[in-house]
Formats: sequence, structure tokens, C-alpha cells
Amino acid sequence: MYRIMRIAIIKYICNLLVSIVLLLETSTCQMSDRTDLDQDNPRGYIAEEAMVVSAHPLASEVGVDILKKGGNAIDAAIAVQFALSVVYPAAGNIGGGGFMIIRSNDGSIYSLDFREKAPLKGYRDMYLDSNGEVIKDLSRNGHLASGVPGVVDGMDKAHQKFGTLAWEDLIQPAIDLAGNGFPLTRREAIGLNNNQKAFIESNTISPDFVLREEWSAGDTIRYSDLSETLTRIKVSKRAGFYEGPTADLIVSEMERGGGLISLEDLTSYEAIWRDPIVGQYKDYKIISMGPPSAGGISLVQLLHMLEPFPLSEYDLDGAQYIHLLTEAEKRVYADRAKYLGDMDFFDVPIKQLLNRTYNENRMEDFDPVHAKPSDDIFAGEPLAYESSETTHFSIVDPYGNAVAVTTTLNGGYGSKVFVGGAGFLLNNEMDDFSIKPGTPNMFGLIGGDANAIEPEKRMLSSMTPTIVEKNNDLYMVIGSPGGSKIITSVLQSFLNVVEFGQSMQKAVTYKRFHHQWKPDHIMFESGRMDDEVKEDLLVMGHKLMIRGPYSRVDAILVLENGSLEGGADPRGDDAASGF
Repeated sequence: MYRIMRIAIIKYICNLLVSIVLLLETSTCQMSDRTDLDQDNPRGYIAEEAMVVSAHPLASEVGVDILKKGGNAIDAAIAVQFALSVVYPAAGNIGGGGFMIIRSNDGSIYSLDFREKAPLKGYRDMYLDSNGEVIKDLSRNGHLASGVPGVVDGMDKAHQKFGTLAWEDLIQPAIDLAGNGFPLTRREAIGLNNNQKAFIESNTISPDFVLREEWSAGDTIRYSDLSETLTRIKVSKRAGFYEGPTADLIVSEMERGGGLISLEDLTSYEAIWRDPIVGQYKDYKIISMGPPSAGGISLVQLLHMLEPFPLSEYDLDGAQYIHLLTEAEKRVYADRAKYLGDMDFFDVPIKQLLNRTYNENRMEDFDPVHAKPSDDIFAGEPLAYESSETTHFSIVDPYGNAVAVTTTLNGGYGSKVFVGGAGFLLNNEMDDFSIKPGTPNMFGLIGGDANAIEPEKRMLSSMTPTIVEKNNDLYMVIGSPGGSKIITSVLQSFLNVVEFGQSMQKAVTYKRFHHQWKPDHIMFESGRMDDEVKEDLLVMGHKLMIRGPYSRVDAILVLENGSLEGGADPRGDDAASGF
């Protein structure tokens, strides 16, 4: 008995020490895993005027500091993006790309596409062998996996159009973090250690910090080369990356490693302002990203398919609800595979796919008690129009402007290639193309000709940065990483709030499930379903696959009194901060 008591006391002390370490890690930010998630419906971090929710507490602090200096949400987004490239290298980046959704305080909406592009020397079958078969991992690891980065040009264009503070002031916090160093979180230390072998195998010049035998939580890490690269961007903005010494370092890295990105690829890259995708779900206006992201179209399609059903009367944890969403997801992901790609290269039927009648008709063969096999589900025939590691952050400023940004290197730490002498990772976004129609990418997504590789084409994405209005007022800013699971993670977090009355924090914390048409199984987080629900779904004909935590939804909800609630996902180091 005394032995049991001693063990219990030791466990208590260990848990207490872990709690203290986590508390110290959070600094002045509200980490989501500090929220009392044992309450029935806990609120997340509350701020009265402004908020930033991002994947790392230091990046969230950087954004809030910019807002306190009088900057707007776009200024803060630029600062957070560059800060994440330092403190969260698994996904934060300057060597990747992404999308930005903006809603100004007068209700005007904008979307910016700074997605990566295929190099000019890229071609349709570049990852196939002489027999037409996919060469394993060629599109995922190493120099050939990288598309032309878009982040720096995207941030420059956002600043030109909406920035209010000096560009230099927005980059300096990232320079300071890279040059002075910062303490690693437990997750980041583990990430660097687990990828040590891949870094060594993929790089022609290994950065000094990679050669350290092992990192631990609390260790200070510095990125001297990255600090110099960021300084060039600070001084010369876009030209500090796509021209001059940084561009030369990128091209030299490509030449050493057999990659395709050329100086012409870099100098010709342009981020593009596009029309946002807009849809309606009951009293809610959905504002999201269009092609080359599938996120906005797919989200609106799902909401159209689900709106006729009385979701709020369903049991959120019951088989009926999971079955309904799963069957809708199968149909939407089938459409995604056939119709979605870069609309500068492929005629994407956007208006037809957003037609409410088309989407409701897609559910005509829905059976409430039987699963329909994915092999029996095909892309629909849109009506003629009458008359894939990623990170997300959400920002609301004191003036009422809102920004949702999802940015990515694709897989964790991208291609694993650091640009020699420049200190930043390159993406492995080429895997998001259909490297062979009908062959799944790293996220299991099937693609077709609409997303085949072509020079200067943008690869299809699932990123879903989204802003929601209710009765013409700002209501929610939301998005997530997670590859193919981004769309369903955003969908479920949104529905958790509007249909089931959850707080923003509980909504992003709640365990998730996912179906993407093929492979034909419901993927669900451990603990999402009890044994009875699993049995019910199996009887319906579903296949089930359990997995660990996925996606990291970061969101902001405008409460009835006008204050802001942050939902920072406890699956990562995500943090909400504000004032």
C-alpha cells in the first residue's frame, strides 16, 4: 500500500513539474492546453479589442505587438508570417506559399493567392520512370520536390495594398528571433530530432544547427543564415528574395541538388489578387479561398449539402451525424478530384459547383442507414450555369479588420532541403500536383488532368482560410493545417459552434473525423467514437481507421457583447494572444 502511495506521489510531482514547464512556455499568451477543457463548454482566451491566434506563442506575441503599435490586421499578418518562418520551421516559412483572406471593417473582402508554382522546366511526367510508374518519394523529398516559393511576394503585395506600418518594422521581430535565438518548445525539439536523418540525407550543405546530436525543450536555437536572409528582405522587400544574393543562393542550391528552380522562375513569380469564394449557410455568409485552393468551393458545397438536414437535432457523437457528414464528404472529394485545379490553366466550373441545386441533388441518393461505397460515387455533372504540414493563423484588429492566412511547406519541414547559406527550408509542394492521374499523393488524395503538372502552374490545395459573417457583421475567422483534412476540420469546427452551441475553444478542441472519397474509410481521432457508434457505422457499411490527433484549427469568434474568443488548438503549441 505504501508503495502505491509513493508511486502516486511521484506521479503527482511529475505532473506538477510538467504543468510548470508548460506554463513557462506560454509566456504572456493564452495556450489552448491551459484552458480548462474538462468544463462542459469552456471559453478560450478572451480579448476585448484585438486578437491573434497562431501555431506558436512567440509568433502570436509578435502579431499583438504590431497591433499595439497601431498596425492593422494585415500588418500583423505579415509580421506573424515571418516570425513563424523562424519559430515554427515545420510549416511556417518563406520557402513555401499560401493564401490570405481579408475582410475590412467596411465589409469589403479580398483574397490573395501566393501559392507556389511549378518551375518552367517542370513537366507532366517528371516523377515517372520509363515504365510510367511513380518513382517513390521523388515528389516529396529533395530538390525536385520544390515549387517556386510565393510567400515573400505575397507579403509584399499585401503590404503594398493594405499595410500601414513601415515594412522594416514588420520584419524586424523575425530577424531578432532568428539572430538572438529563442527557446524550443518540446514539440519543436522532437521535430528537429526526428528529422535529423532526413535533413542530413537531403541537404548539400547541412546548416550548423542540424548537426547537433539532440535538441531538448528549453534549448536556445539560433538561425544566423536565416537572420541575414530576412535582413535582405527587410531592406529590399521582394527583391531581397527573388533577386540578388538570396536568389543566387536558391539557384546554386538547385544546381547542387539537381532541382529545377531557375533565376527566371524567381524573378517572374507573381502573387495574384483573386475574387474570394462566397457562399451562404443559413444566416452565415462564408468567405473563403478559390482555386488553386479547393478549400472554399468544397466547404460551400458541403454546407449546401448539409443545410436541408436538421443538424442541431442530431447527436454530435452519434452514428447518424457522422454517417451524414461522411456521405457528403465522399461526394465533394469526388468532385474535387475531377474539376478543381489552377483556373489559369483549367476551366474550373466554379459557378456550377457553387450552385445550391446541384449540391442538394448530389445528396438525392443518400441512404440514411447504408454507406455508399466510394467506387460507386463519381464526380457529378454540374448544371449549366444560368445567366496537401501547413499552418494557419487568424487575426482581428481593433479597427474591425480581419485576416485569415493559411500557409504551407506541404509536408512537415517541406522537402527537408535548407537553402545553403540562406537558412530556410524549401517546400515539397510538387507532390500536390497529380503526378500521375489516379495515383494518390502523400495525403491519399486522388487527382486528375485538371491538376496535372505544367510549367508555371499552381498546384491544387486544400487550404481553407475562411471568414464568416452573421447578419452582415464579422462573426468568425477560422482555418487549419492538415492536408486533405483541412476542409473537414474547418467544417466540423464551424458546425460545432453554429449548430451545437459550442464555444470556439471547445469547437477546435473537439475530436474529429474525416472521409475524402478514396481511400474508402472514415478516419477518426482516438476517442471520437464509442464502441456502440463504431458498431453502428460498421453495420451501415463504413470502414473505420483510428489515428492520432490531426489538424490544428486556430480561430476567433466574435461574441454577442463584441469581445473576441480565441480557439487555439491544443494539438500543438498554438496560442491566442490579444488585448
